[in-house]
Amino acid sequence: MQDINYLFYRLSKSKFRSSFHFKEKDISYIDKKGLDKIKEHAYDFINKRLRPSNILNDGKQTPMRGHPVFIAQHATATCCRGCLSKWHGISKNRELTDGEVDYIVKVIMTYIKSEYLLHNKNDC
Repeated sequence: MQDINYLFYRLSKSKFRSSFHFKEKDISYIDKKGLDKIKEHAYDFINKRLRPSNILNDGKQTPMRGHPVFIAQHATATCCRGCLSKWHGISKNRELTDGEVDYIVKVIMTYIKSEYLLHNKNDC
């Protein structure tokens, strides 16, 4: 795990990671559900799809669209255990700790809040 500001700097240099942005339907979903509910969804997705030590479909478990958390996961390289290892230094083949899950959700929510604020700023 690393400094979140440095992580976002590194992610901004990746053509793939920096290509993910919310669409209007993602912003509407956040408006409807609220950030607290989105955070609950993030914890649920991470605990079910990334926390286990062995993931049968690792690298394919996170859809590319359909929920703001999924988009944030791809944008922040928290989409699979391979990306967590490469970008965040969180080793594979073991269950994630509570602290690691909290860190991953913090990264995801930081991205979501940033995208949400950016989108709303552009609407002014």
